[in-house]
Amino acid sequence: MEFGRDFRIKHYAGDVTYSAEGFIDKNRDSLFQDVKRLLYNSGDPTLRAMWPDGQQDITEVTKRPLTAGTLFKNSMVALVENLASKEPFYIRCIKPNEDKVAGRLDEERCRHQVAYLGLLENVRVRRAGFASRQPYSRFLLRYKMTCEYTWPNHLLGSDKAAVSALVEQHGLQGDVAFGRSKLFIRSPQTLVALEQSRARLIPIIVLLLQKAWRGTLARWRCRRLRAVYTIMRWFRRHKVRAHLAELQRRFQAARQPPLYGRDLVWPPPPAVLQPFQDTCHALFRRWRARQLVKNIPPSDMAQIKAKVAAMGALQGLRQDWGCRRAWARDYLSLATDNPTASSLFAQQLKALRDKDGFAALLFSSHVRKVNRFRKSRDRALLLTDRHLYKLDPSRQYRVMRDVPLEVTGLSVTSGLDQLVVVHARGQDDLVVCLHRSQPPLDNRIGELVGVLAAHCQGEGRALEIRVSDCIPLSQRGTRRLVSVEASPEQQEPDFRCSRGAFTLLWPSR
Repeated sequence: MEFGRDFRIKHYAGDVTYSAEGFIDKNRDSLFQDVKRLLYNSGDPTLRAMWPDGQQDITEVTKRPLTAGTLFKNSMVALVENLASKEPFYIRCIKPNEDKVAGRLDEERCRHQVAYLGLLENVRVRRAGFASRQPYSRFLLRYKMTCEYTWPNHLLGSDKAAVSALVEQHGLQGDVAFGRSKLFIRSPQTLVALEQSRARLIPIIVLLLQKAWRGTLARWRCRRLRAVYTIMRWFRRHKVRAHLAELQRRFQAARQPPLYGRDLVWPPPPAVLQPFQDTCHALFRRWRARQLVKNIPPSDMAQIKAKVAAMGALQGLRQDWGCRRAWARDYLSLATDNPTASSLFAQQLKALRDKDGFAALLFSSHVRKVNRFRKSRDRALLLTDRHLYKLDPSRQYRVMRDVPLEVTGLSVTSGLDQLVVVHARGQDDLVVCLHRSQPPLDNRIGELVGVLAAHCQGEGRALEIRVSDCIPLSQRGTRRLVSVEASPEQQEPDFRCSRGAFTLLWPSR
């Protein structure tokens, strides 16, 4: 310490050194304004220059300045008011060492500070009384979940009665005291026990709240889904009823001949009714077919069945197959098709019927045939329900060849020609061109296909129909190809043979 400037006060917490330098300046009171004005009006220019504040008029500054004592007093009053409005907690700070180094604890220094700060005496005083004091509402808000009478909300007369029930359930009556608005707790062990009980229950309460909230969300979602499904159900019902009403309205005139509802347009159905409408469409087609078929004479039913079989077998792959004309089947017995030899064929047919005993004649026609020796001849083709006959028209329709009717397939082209290849089990493929002896030429390919297809369907056998412009065939193990070529100069259909292939020259006029 410097003599005449510093002084020291021996405090219980330690020695405190003060300096008197600038003490007077920091604690000097300000002069009143009238004194400054008086010195400013002095005749001495030096004194006048020291007090420039005195030049202010008396009407401008009239208030007296506060003294140092008054300022100190006002500061203390403001501090006390601020502290009174708060709930103070006094924190005692202990300096662990003098070097301000982390991780170093000077035990003697800390013990000295604890002793001089009076912390031990404070603890003893607090232990002698009630260390913790809490209002009933705050205590109940924090610990009410630990008691079955106070959770979630108590039904007792007051918060004090609820706190009393809580303390009694925990068996802490001897360590607390009840005031007018506060609960007084003597030992910290009571608070520790309450905090531990609360810590055990908090996760359970959190899970309970989560479960309740998840249940609420699930119920909201369930109600929304139920409402959506109800709306969807009624809307589907409305669409179904509207669709059925539209079907009933459109098909009221379906029984009127001759169309029987062919020109009616089916309304687009809802997705749920698509299988139902497909079934109704199939039933309607069967009903319309029945309405059309029942007016057909029984004598024409065989022809209708053959045309239906031909249409299903050809599947629209051939341009024209003679569906718009009447099918006579037995063209060799017709005077229009065979004017010179129809009676001869009738006699031969009667002889074959007596010999082989067939029940029905399926098809007969003049054909142009080509054999494996590449020779083409005019022949007649006769199909019964039991045999396939190849006849010679120039020899009174003498039978040149008869084989059992075991036809496995037919091959035709997609054009207007009459080329057909007959495939039979265990026999050479038969290559013929159907034609009349006199023009114009009829399209009889569909008739032959339909008659054979209907006969095979009746016997439960499969008949393979192939449509191709280049037809493969087999004759005595030799594979060949047959095709069609349009020729304007050709008067009648005929075959042209080349190496390994046959070509049908068809009149293109």
